[in-house]
Amino acid sequence: MSLNDYREFGKLTNRISRAIESGNVSHAYIIEGDSCIDKEGFAKEMAKAILCREAPGVGCDHCIICRKLEHDNYEDLHIIRADERSLKNAAITELQEKLKNKPVGERNIAIICDADLMTDRAQNRLLKTLEEPNPGTVIFLLSENTENLIQTILSRCIIYRLGNYTINENAAEMEVPREVFQMVLDRKYFFEIRDYLTKKVKDRKAAFALLDGLERLYREMLVTDGPCPVREEKIIEGVNYVEEARRDLQANVNYKYAIRNLILKIGG
Repeated sequence: MSLNDYREFGKLTNRISRAIESGNVSHAYIIEGDSCIDKEGFAKEMAKAILCREAPGVGCDHCIICRKLEHDNYEDLHIIRADERSLKNAAITELQEKLKNKPVGERNIAIICDADLMTDRAQNRLLKTLEEPNPGTVIFLLSENTENLIQTILSRCIIYRLGNYTINENAAEMEVPREVFQMVLDRKYFFEIRDYLTKKVKDRKAAFALLDGLERLYREMLVTDGPCPVREEKIIEGVNYVEEARRDLQANVNYKYAIRNLILKIGG
């Protein structure tokens, strides 16, 4: 793939390509989007666009650099991910030590997945690197909710919000949210919805994906021009309940409890 394959993000990819082609590469980017969006893949395509010499600003996807980035074996690529609950200070410290080393190629590239799950201590440690980055280093912070990042980090990064994608392109991710939504509309009993979710939602990541999908469906109904099966006040109420469940998950409430509590509210 290349940045050209992310047409669903409209003019954003064109703007990114032009900036890279003109040499305007920042030391740090925040890529924000919900859990259904492949933010890590997008960050790698940006890295290709920055490093590729065959098709600068886009990435050729054929040269040795592009192929290595695609398969996570590029020597100067460093990726860290959160455990189930948070991204801790130790992970950031280890990354900082790696970024101190001179790159084998042109630049060190760091991708911090789940950046919005960094502890306060980890965020403050990362801030030192963002304030005084090693020359040529490019850091990507991937986030579902930048509100969880401290303001001093936000002010030192270029923020790209990935949206305006087509629902059909995420049909697999929307299967469970659509089924749950329909069960609620059909006034199914709570235990029927609970049993379905027990089979389909087996971890916190799947729970977040469910919330993203439900909120997307609610927002679709708010902007639809045709007849809507739910009153506007119930839609707004539903969005608020979804956000409450999201806050519960971010506060490390058991995901099964958070989802069941949500269903009790929106099904009432």
